Amino acid sequence: MSMDTSIVFNGIDATTGEYLVPPMQLDEIASIARGEKPKKDILTWLATVWHKIRTPYMGLPLGVEPSDVAQAGWAIVFLKDEDPAVKAALQPLIDHRTAQIHNEKIVKVLEFHPDEQWEQWLGRHLVAPGTVEPTKIPFYLLLVGDPRKIPFEFGHLLDVEYCVGRLHFDTPAEYHTYATSVIEYETSNAIPNQREAVFFAPRHAFDPATKMSADHLVNPLADGLFASEDLDKKTGVAQRWGYNTRKIWGEKATKAAFNEIIRSKNGSAPPAFLFTASHGMGFPRGHVSQKLGQGALLCQDWPGFGSINPDHYFSAADIPAESHVQGMVIFHFACYAGGTPERDLFFHTPGQPPPKIAEQPFLAALPKAWLTHPAGGALAVIGHVERAWGYSIITPDAGAQIQTFENAIGRILVGQPLGYALKDFHERYAVLSTGLSALIQKAGWGENIDQATLAARWIERNDAEGYILIGDPAVALRIDDLMMG
Repeated sequence: MSMDTSIVFNGIDATTGEYLVPPMQLDEIASIARGEKPKKDILTWLATVWHKIRTPYMGLPLGVEPSDVAQAGWAIVFLKDEDPAVKAALQPLIDHRTAQIHNEKIVKVLEFHPDEQWEQWLGRHLVAPGTVEPTKIPFYLLLVGDPRKIPFEFGHLLDVEYCVGRLHFDTPAEYHTYATSVIEYETSNAIPNQREAVFFAPRHAFDPATKMSADHLVNPLADGLFASEDLDKKTGVAQRWGYNTRKIWGEKATKAAFNEIIRSKNGSAPPAFLFTASHGMGFPRGHVSQKLGQGALLCQDWPGFGSINPDHYFSAADIPAESHVQGMVIFHFACYAGGTPERDLFFHTPGQPPPKIAEQPFLAALPKAWLTHPAGGALAVIGHVERAWGYSIITPDAGAQIQTFENAIGRILVGQPLGYALKDFHERYAVLSTGLSALIQKAGWGENIDQATLAARWIERNDAEGYILIGDPAVALRIDDLMMG
């Protein structure tokens, strides 16, 4: 972040080499935030439910451990008119989860009806917001279908109380590839990964955004940070949980270096976990490369503003055939690295329809390619729908705040289900939404609200809302079987 009052956002335009959103002043952000009109019923629910989801049982019946899929249950949610070939392709995964859980009452195949709202979907299954009843709607939910028909917002709202993952591929064969890869990972006598976490972060001296994410997110995650005023050093998050750490940072974080991570040359096993922090690439609506390139990862090769070409970023098309990614969990902190909505959800003139940024909403191509690699796919990918907000790493009041990332990565590395591992992001979204609503209400009453505080809360809320899991939320690292490198 620059030292003045401007805010630099994540994301580079893949056609111009400039920022997707030009740096903005705090008062501009605050003006947009004041114009937001939150839905009162959703805010009332969020204000009520965030206390419940912070309890050990997260709204589940007393005694049901939320991190145990066998207790909390699992369901797959198909579109009502889903292609029978897609259902057949995923039937082995359904059978696999049924055999694992040993309780058919909490393993379900559910449907999503066209244009159904979140509360309508819950009500059709006789469940009210704020209550999780696994025999009606299990805690772990895998949504299958095109985001045009199962909207991103539906998943975001469910994710506050449930553990949600998404899948959408172009062919039934890709669904089958993913299901087969997951089943093989969970049932094989041995797994291909080593007990290693890799952190990848380009850092450009001319770019405040990558300097921020490299210095204030990746460095403390990989190397540790000072925990308190007495300067007690915390170890890096992977080391804390018994993993080797490899950091590829700054000048070393090239596209070639990224390829080396996933090629695993010299017979070395691939890492169990990969975290990247970078700009995500963005393309204009209607551009021939938008669906295939949106959310691709900018690397250190980028020479600077005004210059950009595919040699500067890593996209789905760049994944080598000889890659070894099966069993990996991948977390991309980058704009559009999880998906792209149809309309700009944040930067638009209050009172006017949000402008279209894509012809239709879609999941990013890179995570889909990770999950369906012919040699065995990744377990799941965590990414961001819409823009990722680097400013949320550092707040005006409290400085760097990365505990949400630390907790999520820690939960992954200790072997908790990936849907549950993201719980801190969803709790944060709930509490920030209610706090932001209160600030906007006070501003509407004419009270003098600090511009920086309002802008920061708005950005932080937007950032927490956008994280999604692409893959089955029940998958988890087999930590007892990971090889030490």
